[in-house]
Amino acid sequence: MRRAFVATAALVALAIVPGQAYMRFGLPINGTNTVLRWPGAVPYLVSDAQLADGISASALDQALQRAFRAWEGVASADVRFTRQGFTSGSPGDDDSLNVLGFERRPDLERTLAVTTYTIDVISGAIVEADVQFNAAQPWSVAENGSAAGFDLQAVAQHEIGHVLGLGHSAIGETEVSGSGRRLIASGSVMFPIAFPRGSVEGRTLRSDDIAGVSDLYRRASGGPSLGGLAGHVRKDGHGVFGAHIVAYGLRSGQIVGGFSITDDGDYVINGLEPGTYVVRVEPLDDGDVESFFENTQRVDLDFGVTYYPKLAVAPRSGVAGDIDITVRPR
Repeated sequence: MRRAFVATAALVALAIVPGQAYMRFGLPINGTNTVLRWPGAVPYLVSDAQLADGISASALDQALQRAFRAWEGVASADVRFTRQGFTSGSPGDDDSLNVLGFERRPDLERTLAVTTYTIDVISGAIVEADVQFNAAQPWSVAENGSAAGFDLQAVAQHEIGHVLGLGHSAIGETEVSGSGRRLIASGSVMFPIAFPRGSVEGRTLRSDDIAGVSDLYRRASGGPSLGGLAGHVRKDGHGVFGAHIVAYGLRSGQIVGGFSITDDGDYVINGLEPGTYVVRVEPLDDGDVESFFENTQRVDLDFGVTYYPKLAVAPRSGVAGDIDITVRPR
C-alpha cells in the first residue's frame, strides 16, 4: 500500500473533483479523480494527551459528540460515527486511527484547527483522518458561547465536515482587516473563516452544508428525492475556471453554492430540493482564493456578477443540464 499524507487548514491540499458542486476532496487514482468518502460508520478517538486552558477532557469529548451528532442529524444523508473512547495518542500520529484533540501550535497564530488525512493512493481509501485543535488559541465550551474564546463545537463541526470529505464553501461575506479578513456574515459552517469569539452560529448546519453532505453521502433508500442544476460558465467564448455559482431556492429557501472547476467552465450543483431557483454567478473575490484553490493562477476573477436570465428548475431525482451563463469582463 502506498500512502499519501495531506493536510487542510485554510488550504485545500487535495484535488477538487471536476464538475462537482461544493468543494469535494478527491485524489487521482489510475487517471481518474476518486472522491474521498467513508464507506461506513467513521470510528474516532478523543485525545486527552494535551488540553487547552480551561478545557477538560470531558468537556472536549462532549463538545465533539455534539458536533458529530449535528452531521448525523442530516436526514437526507447517511452519515454515522462511532466513538471509541479516549486515547493518550496525539492527533497527527501515524497510527491508522482517527484522533481528535489539542496540540499547542503557537507557530500557527491564525489557525484554529487542522484536519489531516493519510490516504492509500492505490485504492483511494482513507487510512486515517485526524483533527488538531490549536491549544495556543483561546477556547470556550460555554452553552451560550463566551467572548473569552472560540466555540469548540462550532470549529469541530467545520473540521468534521473536512473529515467527511467536504472542502470550503464560498457562501459568506468578509472584509479586509489588518493582514487578514474579518467575517461579516456566513451562510455555511464550511466557510473558511471562523465565527468570532463568543459566537455559536457555527453550531447550525446551513443549506449549503446539508446539500453537500447529502450529495456525498446520498442515502441508498428512504431519503428525499433531490435534484440538481448543471451547465457552463463562459466568457468571450471560453470556459471560466473558478467561478462561484449560487442557487437561491424561491420556495425551499435553500442557498447552495458550487464552482466551475474545469477549463470548459463546467459546474454541477446537487442536493437541491426540487423546484425553481435563481442562479447567480460571481467572481471568487470575497475571500482568499487560496482557501478554495491551490492553483490560484487558473482562477478567473475578471468578470462581473451575472444572473441566469430565467428561473432554473431543479427536477426531482435528476439534474437540469443546460443552465449556461455567459459573463462579461469587468
